[in-house]
Amino acid sequence: MLLAVVALGPSLFTGYDPLTGDVTETLQAPSWIHPFGTDRLGRDVLARTLYGTRYSLLIGLAGMAVSAAAGVLLGILAGLRSRLLDEAVSRLFDVLSSFPGVLLAMLIVTFLGQGMANIALAVGIAGIPKFGRVVRAQTQLVRGADYVTHATIYGLGRSRIFLRHVLPNVLVAVPVIATIYIGNTILVVSGLSFLGLGPQPPTPEWGVMLAESRDVLRVAWWPGVFPGLAVTLTVIAFSIVGAVLQKRFEGRLA
Repeated sequence: MLLAVVALGPSLFTGYDPLTGDVTETLQAPSWIHPFGTDRLGRDVLARTLYGTRYSLLIGLAGMAVSAAAGVLLGILAGLRSRLLDEAVSRLFDVLSSFPGVLLAMLIVTFLGQGMANIALAVGIAGIPKFGRVVRAQTQLVRGADYVTHATIYGLGRSRIFLRHVLPNVLVAVPVIATIYIGNTILVVSGLSFLGLGPQPPTPEWGVMLAESRDVLRVAWWPGVFPGLAVTLTVIAFSIVGAVLQKRFEGRLA
């Protein structure tokens, strides 16, 4: 909830412009005036960290949406259709999974070019197997359930069975995966930005801030520590929420 509020209204928490600096206040240590200190250009680190929430969450959510949309579609098709299509989709998942997520995203960004849209698409493609495999297994499980068999015996059409019985029970697993994967997506996005493949300076994005802090880390720890903590706490928060949802989902299946 705090992340959502900060992303929607970062100006509620700070009066500083994340892009405007004061060279007379370069690398000021944390104080009452600048709680997170200033960076090498005199910009307020708190303001940049708060405004960076918007960029990191936006790219993370966009990447998760791409993964979920493609993964759910391919997973359902593989779980419902012919054995040949199931085998083809499964091999596609194997190919995408054979590359580490960051490496695959880097490869895609290299071909597509830099930018927030391209990095979201790259991270989304890398995450397709995470959704696809779970949805495929859930589809096959639901398809063989007794209530689906009974609905078929009673003469319900395929489309009606799919919309009423199969799809709702397949999609129930998606929010669990999505919540857990958002944290991973934000971590990958920050890593790509750190390597210079994401948003470019002076964009106040967490990975960009970490990259900019490397040159001054020996003399000023705060420009890198606070955005690093933001990434860490965000990933932990989404992981905890995802774990709770997973337990409820497993309890429902039981």
